[in-house]
Amino acid sequence: MTDSEHPYYTTKELPPRLQPREMFDRLGAEHVPDEVLLAILLRFGTKGNNVVDLSRELLRHFGSLTALVRAKPSEFIKLKGIGPTKARELKTALELARRLSQEQAESAPMIQSPDDAARLLREQARELDHERFWVFPLSVRNELKCPPLIVTQGTLNASLVHAREVFLPAIEYRAAGILVAHNHPSGNTSPSPEDLKVTRDLIAAGKVIGIKVLDHIIVGRMMPGQENYFLSLRESGLVNFDGN
Repeated sequence: MTDSEHPYYTTKELPPRLQPREMFDRLGAEHVPDEVLLAILLRFGTKGNNVVDLSRELLRHFGSLTALVRAKPSEFIKLKGIGPTKARELKTALELARRLSQEQAESAPMIQSPDDAARLLREQARELDHERFWVFPLSVRNELKCPPLIVTQGTLNASLVHAREVFLPAIEYRAAGILVAHNHPSGNTSPSPEDLKVTRDLIAAGKVIGIKVLDHIIVGRMMPGQENYFLSLRESGLVNFDGN
C-alpha cells in the first residue's frame, strides 16, 4: 500500500496546544518531544491513528532514535501508515541528521569533568517528563566524538538499557571510552538501586570489549538538600569505575 492509499487522519481533533506544528512554533524545535518532530516529518496518520500516535508507535517499535537512524526504509514500511514515500523522506531527514552529527564531531567539546557533560544536557533534560539515557563517545583525550546520543527512553532498568545499544555507537565512532547519563524528571538526583545496577553492568561489559565507562551522570534540578543539579556516580563513590 502506498502513502496515497492510506486514509489520512490529521491532528485537528487534538487541542490546539498539542498539535505538532503549533507546539513547534510555540516552543521551538529544540524544546518539543521527539514524537512531535517526527509527526511534522510524517505529516499524516491513518484513520483512528493520528500522526502523533504514529510517531510514538515508531519510537516504541525501534526503541530509540539511535536505532531509528540505523533502520532501513524497508523496516519503516512494516508499520501501518508508513508507505514508500514517507519511508524515503524519513530516512533522508535522519541521514542528514547523522551526517551533521559527524560533521559537528570535528569541533566537539572536551569532557574534562562531570559538569562539562551535565551542561550539555541540562536544558534538554529540564523539558522532559520521562527518562532518557544518553551515551557520550569519547576520544583518548576525552574529546566528544559526536553529540550525546539517545540510547533509550522510559524508566531506566536493565531490560531497557542494553549494553549493545550503549557500546555500538562507541564502536562506530572508534571511541576510547564512554560517559553515560540519564535524567530524573522529578529533579531529585539520588540514584536508585536500578541506576547503580545498570552502571555496574555497563562497566563489566566495557571491560569485556575494551571500552572504559568513565562515569554515569544523573541530571535533575536544584532541589533542597542537593548540592547541584546533577550527580556524578564516580564522584559520589557509590560505584567503583576503576576496580577489577
